[in-house]
Amino acid sequence: MQKSVILTSRRAAVATLAVAAATLAAPGLASAADAYPNKSLTIVVPFSAGGTTDILARIVGKSLGDELGQAVIIDNRAGAGGNIGAQVASRAKADGYTLFMGTVGTHAINETLYKKLPFKPLGDFAPLTRVAMVPNILVAHPSQPFKTVKEMIAYAQKNPGRLTYGSPGNGSSPHVSGELFESLTKTELLHVPYKGSAPAMNDLLANQVNIMFDNLPSAMQHVKAGKLVPIAVTSAQRYPELPKVPTIAEAGVPGYEATSWFGLFTNRAVPAPIVAQLNAAIVKVLAKPEVVAQMKEQGAIAHPETPAAFDAFIKAETAKWGKVVRDSGATAD
Repeated sequence: MQKSVILTSRRAAVATLAVAAATLAAPGLASAADAYPNKSLTIVVPFSAGGTTDILARIVGKSLGDELGQAVIIDNRAGAGGNIGAQVASRAKADGYTLFMGTVGTHAINETLYKKLPFKPLGDFAPLTRVAMVPNILVAHPSQPFKTVKEMIAYAQKNPGRLTYGSPGNGSSPHVSGELFESLTKTELLHVPYKGSAPAMNDLLANQVNIMFDNLPSAMQHVKAGKLVPIAVTSAQRYPELPKVPTIAEAGVPGYEATSWFGLFTNRAVPAPIVAQLNAAIVKVLAKPEVVAQMKEQGAIAHPETPAAFDAFIKAETAKWGKVVRDSGATAD
């Protein structure tokens, strides 16, 4: 009897060691079991500081840091229409400490615009939640000889290829907003890509480029200050904070609609419990009155959702903008 008890005890010990070994051999399980987060997080922003993507990342990052009890660092990696930052984020360690502020460009447009991407928009990333929806606004330097959409179309038709528009980069929402405008109005504009919205805006203010289809948050302060002329918004409805500014569709281009969106991602291999924890924390942040107010002040509308809903939305957007890019013949290569 004594021998049987000893054998049973040994089997139990071996089984316990096997379970422990299996747990240690599965990095996902081990990391998910650790206290998370226990160090600072980083949000990689694929455009330069001062643009809409950066502004929204900083608004959310500050509140998210308070929510998680850890610092949130903003890491701007501009270039190649957001692809450089996306590549950096896609190769980060899958521990949930590196997030990525993706856009309609990085996760719905670039897949068609670029022949080869150094990352897979959905294959390498786990969607956390959409952060915000943002209308674009067509703005012009005050020196331009037009103040309305119809006047701008007439000018562009008389001066093909001379009207320049800046954008945060190839594949950005402002870029394809311009491509869609050209396609529907049969005009020829000259696209000038920059490494982010801020440098493009600086050149617009200096009249180095003539117009921009900019994200509303980064253009709003200049519109309010009278430094830029608001021609029209790109959304289906007028923006409440600018009630006198028409939509491009109602101003003479039926069927025109282009809205930017921004969302947070992490590495696809991050354990599901951490993805769920991040989603819950970000959704809570996006419901805070002060965050909603800060976004509204910038022209953005908070849009929290589940990872599954965000994933489905991205797939629909990829199909929509892929068609626009193919029809326009635009390419970044």
